[in-house]
Amino acid sequence: MGMELTGDALHLGPLLGHAAHLARERMDARLSRYDMTPAQTHTLLYLCGHGDCAPQRDVVSHLRVKPSTANGILDRMEEKGLIRRAADENDQRQKRVMTTEKGRELREQVQTAFQDAEAAMFRGLRPDEVDLLRSLLCRIIENLEEDRTPC
Repeated sequence: MGMELTGDALHLGPLLGHAAHLARERMDARLSRYDMTPAQTHTLLYLCGHGDCAPQRDVVSHLRVKPSTANGILDRMEEKGLIRRAADENDQRQKRVMTTEKGRELREQVQTAFQDAEAAMFRGLRPDEVDLLRSLLCRIIENLEEDRTPC
């Protein structure tokens, strides 16, 4: 069931949008069995990549959402027993976010789901093609980020 490359489908924007939509859809399907939202998943993986502990302001920055939205995400994760928050030892005004044992166990399953989704995305592509695609997409992202900046 391939996509026919005619008309608008030849333009890069719709192709990227369609690929991103399908990638999110397939990832969400894999993550739904763990009762995790995409934002919760990104938070968990961010924490695990930072020694299972990070300042809450860094987590908020990583998520690129309003602090109130991030608090809601963290509240749900805390309710599920995936993280805990505590005052920073060096600055009581700041909070630190830490993964729990349950969060670290779930991380393994989430990472496997991400690997499975990537394997499905890259099926039939050679490793050098995957590397080239990643490089080109990074360059496109850089170009678009630069385009955001007012001249």
